[in-house]
Amino acid sequence: VTGLSTRHLGERFQCSNETISKYFKCVLNAFASPPIYQLYVWLPGADDPTPLPEILQNSKYYPYFTDAIGAIDGTHITCHPDSEGHDAARNRK
Repeated sequence: VTGLSTRHLGERFQCSNETISKYFKCVLNAFASPPIYQLYVWLPGADDPTPLPEILQNSKYYPYFTDAIGAIDGTHITCHPDSEGHDAARNRK
């Protein structure tokens, strides 16, 4: 189940929002733990094509990826923007 709110998941699985949130955090912490993170997450090498050729050749997308070094699809990257950039960074992938 992806893209659903805690409330929707609670209703779907007949659990409280607190329970859904608690176990989501447990799973998130497990994936962020050193054994899993160090095994599956790495920065692209110097020879890896980043951004992808489909993006490089598309003027609609390339301006937004000029300095991209890569990301895992569907994940949130931790950031600590200043107060002016806080709203722009909220819930962005």
